[in-house]
Amino acid sequence: MSTEKKFLPAKGICRVVFTLPETVANHSKIVAVVGDFNSWNPDKHLMKKDRSRKFKCTVDLPTGRNYQFRYLLDHYRWETDWEADDLVGTPYQETYNSLLKCEDIEFYPDDRT
Repeated sequence: MSTEKKFLPAKGICRVVFTLPETVANHSKIVAVVGDFNSWNPDKHLMKKDRSRKFKCTVDLPTGRNYQFRYLLDHYRWETDWEADDLVGTPYQETYNSLLKCEDIEFYPDDRT
C-alpha cells in the first residue's frame, strides 16, 4: 500500500496516486479508495488494476488540510493503509482510518535551512 503525493502550488492541489498491491487486494474484483474527500462514496474513486497487478487511482485534492481514507474491497472488506502519513482512531472498536497530509507546504532552495 502506498500514497504518492505531488503538490501543484499554482493550482492549489495535491495530486495523490493511491496504490494497493494484489497481495492485499487478495483477488478482489472491485477496489475503491474512499474518504472524507469523497463523502465515503465507494463509487466515486474506483481503482484500476495496472500491468503490475496493482490497483491504482489518482485523485486531485485541494491543499490546506488533511484527509482520512481507507480502501474498500468488493463492497464489504475495509483495509487501512498502514504506510499513510498517520493513522486516526475511529468510533469503531480498534479501527483506524489512514491520514493523508495535504497541508500547504513551502518550497525552499536546497541551500536554505
